[in-house]
Amino acid sequence: MEYIDIGGTGPRGSVITLGCMRIDQLSESEVAGLIGTAVDAGITVFDHADIYGGGRCEEVFGAALASSGVRREDIVVQTKCGIRSGFYDFSAEHIRTSVEGSLRRLNMDHVDLLLLHRPDTLMEPEEVAAALDELVTAGKVRHVGVSNQNPAQLDLLRAHVRQPIIANQLQFGLAHTGLVDAGLTVNTGFDGGIVRDGGALEYCRLHGITIQPWSVLQHGQIAGTFLGNPDFQQVNDALDEVAAQLGATPAAVAIAWILRHPARMQPVIGTTKQARVAEIARAAHLEIDRETWYALYRAAGNVIP
Repeated sequence: MEYIDIGGTGPRGSVITLGCMRIDQLSESEVAGLIGTAVDAGITVFDHADIYGGGRCEEVFGAALASSGVRREDIVVQTKCGIRSGFYDFSAEHIRTSVEGSLRRLNMDHVDLLLLHRPDTLMEPEEVAAALDELVTAGKVRHVGVSNQNPAQLDLLRAHVRQPIIANQLQFGLAHTGLVDAGLTVNTGFDGGIVRDGGALEYCRLHGITIQPWSVLQHGQIAGTFLGNPDFQQVNDALDEVAAQLGATPAAVAIAWILRHPARMQPVIGTTKQARVAEIARAAHLEIDRETWYALYRAAGNVIP
């Protein structure tokens, strides 16, 4: 496994993150096994949100960690807040309440990274800054980041929040190539040349913000995996070919494709299967050359001008 300092100044963690959005479907012993398998494979970062499983995901993780034999100090735990039923809420009261609830469910005295989960257009940045100051000063949150925010939104926060914003979760993968499309088809008439995210990739690179891609093996928003899906035959055939050459699985190759990008992204995988975790963790050691990277990009239905 490879490791990075998240955002350059944040906690040191594995380049692959295990997303915990679906672990509410597992028993405590199954989650303990999943945690152990991930750590054995070198994965040390675990991603949560207050809304996952209505809080159950954090709860079962906290209980399972205690019985897994994995030490809290050996892993990085991050969670998110801000999504409520039918609206977004970056009010100071909700941020504080959400963190307190997450800590209680996780059975922890702090989270290593708190992400603001999707933009709240009614956000008062001064209010967010005050809440984060309070939580960081109290030792309940070590570092802060965001999810799904564009450069202007990041600049608005950074003008008020004293803590460095070290991470931004953005959707990216072979079925979601928008982060790189605009740059590759700049100054053309191709649809991919339309800038939809304000240049988030380049902005994050310029400011040392680690991009944490989500839905890395999904198509649509969370419509299901594209792996083995006949609607994505061309990219699956290409992945199969590369996987055979590298002695890996298509899933590992799809993650290695993300890791090959010089932005040093930190993809979040969402599997709940132990064997799958161990298999995908191998992606950190797969070498994808430039020609192969672009071949997979084209196979995903993209045009090179």
